Amino acid sequence: MKTDHKSLYDILYGIYQTHRRRYSENSSDSRQMCLMWSTDDPPDIIEDTSPFDDIADAFGITIDWEDALEFYDMHLDEATTRLIEMQQRQTLRSQDDTIETD
Repeated sequence: MKTDHKSLYDILYGIYQTHRRRYSENSSDSRQMCLMWSTDDPPDIIEDTSPFDDIADAFGITIDWEDALEFYDMHLDEATTRLIEMQQRQTLRSQDDTIETD
């Protein structure tokens, strides 16, 4: 998987565009993560929604409810940096778990 910031940003931007375009009220491309959901009728719960499922699948990570709340208020550039950190942390955790079970 590519790990440079630009490549990952492009992946996130593609996901963002797919979900943002579903809501006519989100016609402005401000690159705010919250625009992947309706801004006229925001969801009560954002974890386990299709934008986060797509992001988790694309980046090979797990997004919990705390991560979801933080991502919701981020711009794409900040979110990309956070996703890279999460990938690295979760990869290390997975490697540690593998070593312990050997």
